[in-house]
Amino acid sequence: MVISCLIRKNEYRDSIVLMRISSQLEGMEGIKKASVIMATDNNKKLLEDAGLLTNEIKMAGPNDLVIAVEAETEELAMKAFSALDNMLAEKPWKETGLVCRTFQSAAAIAPDANLVLISVPGPFAAREAMNALNSGKHVFIFSNGVPIEEEVRLKKFAEKKNLLVMGPDCGTAIINGVGIGFSNVVRRGPIGIVGASGTGMQQVSCLVDEVGVSQAIGTGSRDLTEAVGAITTCMGLRLLDEDPDTRVVVVISKPPAPKIARKVLKLISSMKKPLVVNFLGYPPAEIELAGATPAATLEEAAVKAMALARGEKPKEMLFTQKLGKIRAIVERETESLSSCQRYIRGLFSGGTFCYEAMLILRDLIGKVYSNIPLDRRLELADAHSSRENTCIDMGTGIFTAGRPHPMIDFRFRKERLLKEASDPETAVILLDIVLGHGANPDPAGEIAPAIKQAKEIAMRGGRYLSVVASVCGTRGDPQNLVEQEKKLEEVGVVLMPSNAQAARMAALIATRGKVWRRIK
Repeated sequence: MVISCLIRKNEYRDSIVLMRISSQLEGMEGIKKASVIMATDNNKKLLEDAGLLTNEIKMAGPNDLVIAVEAETEELAMKAFSALDNMLAEKPWKETGLVCRTFQSAAAIAPDANLVLISVPGPFAAREAMNALNSGKHVFIFSNGVPIEEEVRLKKFAEKKNLLVMGPDCGTAIINGVGIGFSNVVRRGPIGIVGASGTGMQQVSCLVDEVGVSQAIGTGSRDLTEAVGAITTCMGLRLLDEDPDTRVVVVISKPPAPKIARKVLKLISSMKKPLVVNFLGYPPAEIELAGATPAATLEEAAVKAMALARGEKPKEMLFTQKLGKIRAIVERETESLSSCQRYIRGLFSGGTFCYEAMLILRDLIGKVYSNIPLDRRLELADAHSSRENTCIDMGTGIFTAGRPHPMIDFRFRKERLLKEASDPETAVILLDIVLGHGANPDPAGEIAPAIKQAKEIAMRGGRYLSVVASVCGTRGDPQNLVEQEKKLEEVGVVLMPSNAQAARMAALIATRGKVWRRIK
């Protein structure tokens, strides 16, 4: 095999386009690996991990386009490079109707539209959002990289005009039955959601699908910080409290700043409708004092919200399957683990899934290292290298700069999966698989071959590798939930109904069942 590269100076390309081309190149004859990315420092590190970093790439700048391949021969590598221009010229979509290049031209065509979705590079997002607000329109800002002072300015301005600013860095919303950003196909119903977490909102909306969602209002990941002050969260709560189609409200976030938590809980205490609050890791007693129902996990929030919507008393639950079946799975998965296999390696596309899993694992198995640690002392020195029990949020900037979100592009998560499988101390790989609009069209099909290869790597080392996952999706999603689950089960994945249950299962397997009492 040979490693070859091609560098094009100062040639920027969209990360979604580069992901598509990388996949096309890997499908060519004699090409084992291919990566087409911008030469940022983070991307160079990923190329190094993949064995594709060359001296020429080391010298490339962040505005340079890099094409790196591992091929059977130099000739085949050159053939791949020669196909590049045609691939770059391809348009995988058809442009229909009139294409608008500016907000003003779009607003002129659809003057009655009252919501604007903004997905442009961060430095330009605030300007376009202000244009929309000045036109009297609500705003959904998918873009990240917007300075926090700009977020505050936008939200305070919008609040005066009684307009919502969802974002920046808002991944999900469902407004009047229409999904925005990463969203799932969910039934309409009586449960309203306000969330500072995109994947958290997706998990809850999927789990309450049998009852249905009225509105799901995203706030952006920083809304509950002291700097922003929960402006969108409070507006969303007031709107849902007055919405005739909403009977129960769910609030989702990682722990807010203490001052902001008190502000939100004070508002909650004055609301007419029953609320379920899932502030991950936050003291439940303070939530109860505000008259709301606390939920320790996303799944618990969904279960309690459905019970309240039905007029029932919320119940506690840890596993939906009978404990006898859980024990049988644990026994099967642990019987071939070697004595050195002790650790869990979580590779997550959703930051809230990662955070929730760490909270559960911390209580069951102790400290968990991460690039988004619960305790700063547990922050990884290098996010590309795990240590003992580790959970990684692969949706953070170090992994996504210049590349699509890991819900779309599985290449780097697959490479990390194989790396973890090669570690003789890895007992369990813990994964989230997210379906819905905006996500990869076949996520299970993308990652299943890598899971199979990872298990083979462990087997060649005389070990067994357990892979535990949950699929966040509904039967209405375009990827076909049943087919996705089938593809994962065919390669030996232990599938659990939720991220929380998957984390508990991983802890049981890694400890050979020693944490049963703590789970009970």
